[in-house]
Amino acid sequence: MAIRVTLDRVLLDRRMSLTELGDRVGITLANLSILKTGKAKAIRFSTLEALCRELNCQPGDILVWDPDTAAEADDDDGRAVAAE
Repeated sequence: MAIRVTLDRVLLDRRMSLTELGDRVGITLANLSILKTGKAKAIRFSTLEALCRELNCQPGDILVWDPDTAAEADDDDGRAVAAE
């Protein structure tokens, strides 16, 4: 997927643990881990808003579009990839 989650970097910058963030936002550690590892397929705007509020950041600090990742994903699932 072309969207990468950089939650670990933001947490490191804020010197906050995943457990502390989960307690502040009201999200289970399991769900935060899924988000942090990039395995989440979706995120609710209300969750994104709560994360940004507690981390004092913008959505773009947590979510990053990475075109290189998109090309790798296309290669992996057999879809056509544009020649460079």
